[in-house]
Amino acid sequence: MLAFLGAIICIIASVHPAGTAAPAAPPPAADNDSAAAALLPAADKGLGALHGPAEALASAGPRLPGGPPPPPLFSRFVCTPLSAECPVTGPGTGPGPEELLALRSAAAQLRRTALEQKERIRMDQETIRELTGKLSRCEGGLRTAPPAAAAAPPVPAAGLRAAPRPGTMGHPPAEPPAVRELEEAVRALQDRIDRIEQELPARTNGSSPTAPALARDALHTKMEQLEEQLLSKILTLQKERQAASTDRSQQQHDIEKELNSLQNRVKELEHGPPGYSPPDAFKVTIPVQNNYMYARMKKSLPELYAFTICMWLKSKALAGLGTPFSYSVPSQANEIVLLEWGTNPLELLINDKVAQLPLSLKDKAWHHVCVAWTTRDGKWSAYQDGEQRGAGENLASWHAIKPQGIVILGQEQDTLGGRFDATQAFVGELAQFGVWDHMLAPAEILGLANCTSHLQGNVIQWDDQAVEVFGGASKGGFAACEEGRKA
Repeated sequence: MLAFLGAIICIIASVHPAGTAAPAAPPPAADNDSAAAALLPAADKGLGALHGPAEALASAGPRLPGGPPPPPLFSRFVCTPLSAECPVTGPGTGPGPEELLALRSAAAQLRRTALEQKERIRMDQETIRELTGKLSRCEGGLRTAPPAAAAAPPVPAAGLRAAPRPGTMGHPPAEPPAVRELEEAVRALQDRIDRIEQELPARTNGSSPTAPALARDALHTKMEQLEEQLLSKILTLQKERQAASTDRSQQQHDIEKELNSLQNRVKELEHGPPGYSPPDAFKVTIPVQNNYMYARMKKSLPELYAFTICMWLKSKALAGLGTPFSYSVPSQANEIVLLEWGTNPLELLINDKVAQLPLSLKDKAWHHVCVAWTTRDGKWSAYQDGEQRGAGENLASWHAIKPQGIVILGQEQDTLGGRFDATQAFVGELAQFGVWDHMLAPAEILGLANCTSHLQGNVIQWDDQAVEVFGGASKGGFAACEEGRKA
């Protein structure tokens, strides 16, 4: 048996020559553990650190094909020293090729087992460092936390080995001292961590929200709900206001329409069956100073370089005359305006340029009024009852009256066709509004004023079908000369 073991050691030395350098005179009293450790390769010595050389060789001993099972292993055995050269015996006594192959396989398996044991030791060291860090953090928190009322008995560490690791071959050997010390250190660290966690039961609930935090969150949620309700109410009120405004405008329009119809019907009943009258024999009446009664000419003005505007009017205002007419275009609200506002004198505005007219129309009587203008040097003249009362120049010189505007009777336009101001409204009656594209001669204006001429405007004529009334303004019969005589 000893000869067989010596042959195994010699074969291992021949396979790994780097690890077979034996001392020149090995001591005769050396035990088998030391001899086997000296013959193992350098990379395989980790196995001896874990299990000891005797157990490693015993667990890795090969089983030859067809041979008897291995004998029981002993921790120590007597080995006869051998020389550096393997003994050569007679033919047929050396190991065959199959035995060499099995021995090489056993040596490779021993080397892999040693590497696995080294890796396990490295992983255990990492675990010790991690547990040590956790222990330090827990001990740091223990200094600031109140002591626990009672501590539960320590729970065994989970994941630790409860039994020796199995060997690579044969029965599992006993744990070496290095592994046992490692496991004891891990168990000690785990026990300390368990005690600290049991002494700090309040720390397990550290992540749960406190009572003030819960109250604050509930308050924020309630405030958000109230804000959403308030915003919803505001949106609802805005929608209701818009709907009410639309309904009010529609109702006002319907009321004005019905009122005009009733007024026309009342006048028809008062005057009896209507007889024939010329299309220009009517007047527009605006009874109250407001910002919604007015008349509108259906026809607009072309581009003009001169004009004459004439009309009959009777003012019932207590202060200023107001605005008998205004012409507005998209780019200029005050393209042509005849206006008397407050205590200011009567003014003619052309392209927002102003000329004061020396006319007096506040006696609540009918008057024939004409204003004439030309772009050449901005010359203008004003007539009252056929007589020229004023003239001047440099009023919007070389300006051309813009086309495609809106002519409004009784209101001053701040925007195209709207945004009226009640303080600038005309109160009274208007008739015979006409526009010419040149300056009329003084004789022609006089003929219109004394009813000896029936000259009609060549741009806008006074016709019942060409005038629309709104907001309660009405139309009635008018004879210029008869009204003048009554006045």
